[in-house]
Amino acid sequence: MTELSRRPEGAVVGEQLAHESAALHVTGHALYTDDLLPRTSGLLHAHPVQAPHAHALVTALRVEPALDVAGVVRVLTAADVPGVNDAGVKQDEPLFPTEVMYVGHAVCWVLADSLEAARLGAAAVEVDYEPLPSVIGLREAIAAHSFQGGQPTVARGDVEDGLAASAHVFSGETEMAGQEHFYLETHCSLAQVDEAGQVFVQSSTQHPTETQEIVAHVLDLPSHAVTVQCLRMGGGFGGKEMQPHGYAAVAALGATLTGRPVRLRLNRTQDMTMTGKRHGFHAEWRVGFDDHGRLQALDATLTSDGGWSLDLSEPVLARALCHVDNAYWIPHVRVNGRIARTHKTSQTAFRGFGGPQGMLVIEDILGRCAPLLGIGPEELRRRNVYVAGQETPYGQPVRHPERLETAWDQLVREADVDRRQQDIAAWNSSHPHTKRALAITPVKFGVSFNFTAFNQAGALVHVYKDGSVLINHGGTEMGQGLHTKMLQVAATALGVPLERVRLAPTRTDKVPNTSATAASSGADLNGAAVKDACEQILGRLERLRAGRELTWEELVREAYLGRVQLWAAGFYRTEGLHWDSTVMRGHPFKYFAYGVAATEVEVDGFTGAYRTRRVDIVHDVGDSLSPLVDLGQIEGGFVQGAGWLTLEDLRWDQSDGPSRGRLLTQAASTYKLPAFSEMPEELHVSLLDRAHEDGAVYGSKAVGEPPLMLALSVREALRRAAAAFGEEGVSVDLAAPATPEAVYWAVEQARGGGTGRVTIGSVEPEQPAADRPPIRPRSERHAGVGD
Repeated sequence: MTELSRRPEGAVVGEQLAHESAALHVTGHALYTDDLLPRTSGLLHAHPVQAPHAHALVTALRVEPALDVAGVVRVLTAADVPGVNDAGVKQDEPLFPTEVMYVGHAVCWVLADSLEAARLGAAAVEVDYEPLPSVIGLREAIAAHSFQGGQPTVARGDVEDGLAASAHVFSGETEMAGQEHFYLETHCSLAQVDEAGQVFVQSSTQHPTETQEIVAHVLDLPSHAVTVQCLRMGGGFGGKEMQPHGYAAVAALGATLTGRPVRLRLNRTQDMTMTGKRHGFHAEWRVGFDDHGRLQALDATLTSDGGWSLDLSEPVLARALCHVDNAYWIPHVRVNGRIARTHKTSQTAFRGFGGPQGMLVIEDILGRCAPLLGIGPEELRRRNVYVAGQETPYGQPVRHPERLETAWDQLVREADVDRRQQDIAAWNSSHPHTKRALAITPVKFGVSFNFTAFNQAGALVHVYKDGSVLINHGGTEMGQGLHTKMLQVAATALGVPLERVRLAPTRTDKVPNTSATAASSGADLNGAAVKDACEQILGRLERLRAGRELTWEELVREAYLGRVQLWAAGFYRTEGLHWDSTVMRGHPFKYFAYGVAATEVEVDGFTGAYRTRRVDIVHDVGDSLSPLVDLGQIEGGFVQGAGWLTLEDLRWDQSDGPSRGRLLTQAASTYKLPAFSEMPEELHVSLLDRAHEDGAVYGSKAVGEPPLMLALSVREALRRAAAAFGEEGVSVDLAAPATPEAVYWAVEQARGGGTGRVTIGSVEPEQPAADRPPIRPRSERHAGVGD
């Protein structure tokens, strides 16, 4: 066992503690960026002037009418930028554009004494546009060859030989929609400049260092002249990893030019129309199985909808390609990736970061092919899970794959799956108009940043003369409990009670050059850095103690009098990682997090309406740092995944009219989010037993993103329930999201006996296996899932 993962006696980590801000959250006393308004007078409010076209040139911009509105102080345009007029890391996101690229694109910003004055001023700005052709839909982009960024490939073996040698070959298409983050707190930045010219920005950002860098290059300042602080976020889910930077830059520019503090907060409609979403994907695939249902080859092309600029689309695509295998061994693989450029918001990071989209492809394939192979979906999945000694398609050994089998067995036992399957069969045989189904799906999710350099973290720990402790680390808190875990890590490392430790807000002038709080690695990286700083201090104190019996407070006091350093800067870098993005090979992940979920649903055959009757989850978090926090993350991740796969249906106007490109689902009234009525009637979550992860902080594992993919079991259960309305062995398509309308059409498809949109490319064996019916080729040929 490594020193990093060894857990001492009496450790505070592992205790079931409430979130450190839980009381503040529920009483309304927790402060967020918009609550931190300067107590000095003179605050200005920013409001955007948004373009009504999906794609157009700005031919004229007249701001003078806005200045005639009472309360308007200034209108910010490109001419005001002293540095680089760009808010992205790829230099493809003009902060003040001359070519608008989506409906809602901000061409300038109005500053005023009140938000209402800023809104009226924005309405008064006169803009002339020259409309240009636009590309809105993903299929439309593919047909037009509208692509951007790199086109990577993950490959192993010989796909053509593998398909040729397969007993059964199928081909088809899979589509999935994006997802709106819908964090409770919209994007917000608050900027001011002090008497020395230091720019201070409070921002709802998952990546304070990158926000600092973007603000600095817009203002033509060195990074040390800009400080960014994030007290806490009201949710992030990846939507605040890259996208806060431009808003922070606008606020900072306004504060610099006017000498007054500037507040920029998007309302809900602005946030939904101006910020990126989860990438929608289209996949075209061919897959081969042997006579026993074992995967032999997969050939696929994945196209993501990147929107108008690259943002994080390239690493999102890379992770999608690295997770197409999910939990399954595929000897021959070739998966190509490409990013479509469309005239929509620039799509961005979202919990799972491409992993869910990649996993959905293989789970969709298995769900559609299982009945054609005459094998139960659960059996087909179990036959193909990784075993010891196997590698991923990109060349990384799969460590501890036996945990998948252990988790699966624990789930089947705890959820009483065998008995319930019998009950479901009995129900379906006696209820012609409602059908039930239970599906089990696994998860194998790699934890670490794709970009190796991001796998580092810093921390600053102070011990004061009275023995109290203050910690500061580079991670940000967005409700996920990171700060709670860091308090537990510090208390454990120093051997002090939890109440002796306090945590300071995340600031770039305390811990520099930090990575985003993303990739599920916040606790891994920052926890190890906090532990390192604490151990430096403890090492000095232990040398001073020299075996004497002293209380913590006595030891600290003596150390101060003896001029022993009582603070330390900690650092951690994840070892053993290497990745060559040019060939998509290497070891990009520290470890894999595993999980298994079983979902039971009931579908109404008349309407496609459904309810989730029960969900059981067994998830691998290693030795949990904070079990209550982890349970909350598992539950929340699952529900968010279920929302993406069943309810949340982003729609853009694809007509040729003047509203082309407009987001039609731009409010909670038109964009359906999971509510209590969509929650499982029963939800049981267990942590995997005996799951210590050597080499990770106190033996723990990341928990932020992996549980989201457990929701794939919901969609697969809905597919099986819809298929139950037809004859045994029918294969049905199911759109993603699987809305009640989509489920209804799947039910109709099952009643019609069609194979859906899977093309059968092989003949049935002359002597099919005795334990399954032969494949029955059908003639229907359709375009793809989700049309």
